[in-house]
Amino acid sequence: MKLNFYGGVSEIGGNKILVNNNDSSNSSKDSSLFLDFGMSFSKAGNYFSEFLQPRKLNGIIDFVELGLLPKIKGIYREDYLKHCGINSPENPSVDGVLLSHAHMDHSSYIHHLREDIPIFMRKESEIILKVLEETGKGSFAEILNLKKSFHYVPKARGEGYKKLIGKDSIVKRNIVTLDSYSPIEINGFKITSIPVDHSLPGSSAYFLENDNETIVYTGDIRFHGRNKKYSDIFVKKSQKFNPTIMLCEGTRINENSKKTEKDIEIEATNLIKNHDGLAIVNYPIRDLDRLITFYNVAKNTDRILAINSKQAHMLELLDSEKSIENNYPNLKDSSICIYFPRKKQGLISGEHYVSFDGSWKILDSNDEEVLKDYEIWEREFLEKYNVITYKDLKEIPNNYIFRCDFFELKELIDIKPKNGLYIHSLTEPFNEEMEIDLKRVTNWLRHFNLLPMHKMHVSGHGSGEEILNMIKEINPEKLYPIHTEHVESFDVLKDEGIEIIHPNLSY
Repeated sequence: MKLNFYGGVSEIGGNKILVNNNDSSNSSKDSSLFLDFGMSFSKAGNYFSEFLQPRKLNGIIDFVELGLLPKIKGIYREDYLKHCGINSPENPSVDGVLLSHAHMDHSSYIHHLREDIPIFMRKESEIILKVLEETGKGSFAEILNLKKSFHYVPKARGEGYKKLIGKDSIVKRNIVTLDSYSPIEINGFKITSIPVDHSLPGSSAYFLENDNETIVYTGDIRFHGRNKKYSDIFVKKSQKFNPTIMLCEGTRINENSKKTEKDIEIEATNLIKNHDGLAIVNYPIRDLDRLITFYNVAKNTDRILAINSKQAHMLELLDSEKSIENNYPNLKDSSICIYFPRKKQGLISGEHYVSFDGSWKILDSNDEEVLKDYEIWEREFLEKYNVITYKDLKEIPNNYIFRCDFFELKELIDIKPKNGLYIHSLTEPFNEEMEIDLKRVTNWLRHFNLLPMHKMHVSGHGSGEEILNMIKEINPEKLYPIHTEHVESFDVLKDEGIEIIHPNLSY
């Protein structure tokens, strides 16, 4: 097998690794697979920001020009290529993408790929990407489906053309759901998805093999989360697999913190249990281990965890999929509720003054009017589950733990918390933009007397000691350190007889 690295080299994230299965006796039997196809936050941040983004009208050209996407024929979507005058090959040049998990630094640039390239993933990853696609409004967020851009059709009446929009513009990608531990054949490859512990559901390592090589790809992995057992099983199976090549992440290769989710649960419980006032917490929306942590904290402190509709949507879809091992809270549980902010007309909060013929009168909003303030996917939650508004958090703050992310800070203007406390359960900033965001958060907290900020977080990645011990146990012939800024820290494994290869970017 031949490896080409188009991301994840001397950086954290951005994994795009092409594995070629070359048959020297018959070139028609050559095949290739991408291990992830993610966005490099560090490289994208060198050129773009929140208000300076690539131009969709330019297809992939802005990305290729700046080295954010590889210049490879036969992998990109036809609408983007044709619009820019680039011929699109009839057939794809790769046989698929093996997605390790649904974080953007591993999945985001699938948006640019042709719809006929199979994307292999576990069911949990598909559900998370479905929620992000249904609830988001980003310009480059089409992962499970793509919408044909730059397509025009004849008008039904009269002359001329109109832009293709709505359901007619949607094209489903070839999404292939993988069963854990069940090998499949892909054009000369034998592929097995192996669950691992990470900070969101559906995380997977992969075994790849042909007649000559056996490859282990860790994806992102840790050993201190609520699903540690999966990572332990992965190590045992990898030992038996006897890999010739191992591609291993090393995000925290130089760190050795041993803090666990249980430690956060204990710390947060002790902080909140005797607190008189609203408890506010921010944690990643896809980190359902962390949701369980604060759900347990809510039960420990006789409070109710208030989540937003996006996270509720994720929980409901996971609960409806019977093939998934589901340890997450049910939305009908008395220790969880859904917070609905005011939107559009703001009718959810009750009485409102409206204008009738130039005079202002009080209008009691009815259910139908309230529903119109929200997206279609949100409306079912208003009718089915325990829903609260800012009035509940304002009037009975001791009853709740309010999950409030960066974009929900404006809710504090309505809530006006008195004697509140704030827990920041997120990773430390790793770029200038995140540092600026954290300063903005601090300004909000200062304005509402919510300082000090209580920081409680554990990483989605294994410590240096855990990663090195894992590699020693698996004992591959060759090791490629990826997803790390410290490849040199793996060189200590040379004493174990493991050949350490520092990968180079292929473009």
